[in-house]
Amino acid sequence: MTRIGIDARLNAYRVGGIPQYTLQLLTALAPLAPSDTLVSLQHATHPQPLVALPNVRRATLFTPPHHRLEPWSLPLELVPRRLDVLHCPDVIAPRWRCCPVVVTIHDLAFLHYPDILDTSAHRYYGQVRDSVWRADAVIAVSQATRQDISTLLGFPPERVDVVAEAAAPLFSPLPPEPGASRSFTRFPPQWTSQDRGTPCSLQADTFVLFVSTLEPRKNVPTLLHALRVCLDRRPDVPYRLVVAGARGWRDEAIFATVRDLRLGDAVVFVGKVSQEQLCWLYRACRIYVNPSRYEGFGLPVAEALACGAPSLVAATSSLPEVAGEAALLLPPLEVDAWAEALERLWHDDDLRSTLARRGPLQASRFSWEQAARQTLQIYRRVARNP
Repeated sequence: MTRIGIDARLNAYRVGGIPQYTLQLLTALAPLAPSDTLVSLQHATHPQPLVALPNVRRATLFTPPHHRLEPWSLPLELVPRRLDVLHCPDVIAPRWRCCPVVVTIHDLAFLHYPDILDTSAHRYYGQVRDSVWRADAVIAVSQATRQDISTLLGFPPERVDVVAEAAAPLFSPLPPEPGASRSFTRFPPQWTSQDRGTPCSLQADTFVLFVSTLEPRKNVPTLLHALRVCLDRRPDVPYRLVVAGARGWRDEAIFATVRDLRLGDAVVFVGKVSQEQLCWLYRACRIYVNPSRYEGFGLPVAEALACGAPSLVAATSSLPEVAGEAALLLPPLEVDAWAEALERLWHDDDLRSTLARRGPLQASRFSWEQAARQTLQIYRRVARNP
C-alpha cells in the first residue's frame, strides 16, 4: 500500500484553475487506487474533506499556500504524514522533503509576462526553476507547456510527462429549450466585493460568452474592440457579450475599454459563478470566445466544447491542442479577424451547428480517468525509483 499525498491547500482559497485540477484528479484517482491511501493535504481553514471516498484521508496543515515561511514550515508539517509520494499541483514543491516529489506545471505565463506578478507572487513563482530541477517527476498539462519547460527552464523535455487536463463530467451537451432564460447577478464595471450587483435575465442563444478571471493575458480588450466593430457594422443586431469570471489583477484596462467604446449596454459582467451556472452559460451561449494570448491548457475551452458551444479560440500556445478542428482558430491580437469571425458565426446557423457537433467529440479526447491513470503510473514510478 502506498501513501500518496496531494497538496490541496489552495482549495481553501480559490475555486477554478489549480484547485479544480486538484479536485478532479483526486476524485478520479480514488477508484483507480483502492489499495492505496490518498492523503488530501488541506489547510486548517478548509475543514470539510475535499473528496469523501473510502481511501481518501484528510490531513490538516497550518502553513498557508504561497506563504513566505512555507519553505521551512511545510516540510516540518509533512514529516509525520509518512508519505511515500508527494504531489504538488501548485507548481512549487518543498525544497526539503522526506519522500519523492511530483510537481505539475500548468503554465509558465509568469515567465512570458513577468509584469503580471506582484512582489509576493514574484517571490513564490521565482522558485519554479529550482522546483522543477529538484522534482522526481514533472507533469506538464499540454505539449505547449512541456516545450515551455524545456525552452524557458532548460529542462530536458524527455523528462517531462504530459498529462492533459479535462472538462469535469458535469460539462456535457444539453441545449436549453428555445427561449429559456436564467437569472444572474450583473455587476458594474470595476466592481468591488461590496457591490451586490443587480438581477438580470439571460436568454439562451442571445449572447456571446467569455469565461476567465480578468487579467492582462486573457486579452479581453481585443474582444471588446471586435464587439464594437460588429455593433457599428450592424446596429440592428443585438450583439451582447457576457463575461463570467472574478476580478483578477491589472484589469483596469478592460473596464476603461468598455467605457471608452461605449459598450456599457452590450457587456454584462456576472462575476464568479458556480459550476452549475457556468454549465448553463456554456450550453446557452450563441458563441463562446477565448482570445487569450497564452494558456497552459485552456480548461474553459475544453468545458465549452464539451457543452457543444460553437467556439472562437486564439491560435496560440496550447489552445490549438485543446480545440483541434472543433473551433475556429484566430490570431489573438487581430481585431478585424475577431470581428469578422464573430459576425460570421453569429449569422451562420449551419456553421454553428457543425461546431456544436464537433465540440463534444473533441472534448472527449480528454478525460480525468485517463489523466488519473497516467498520474498514478508516475506515482508508482517515482515510489520505486526516487
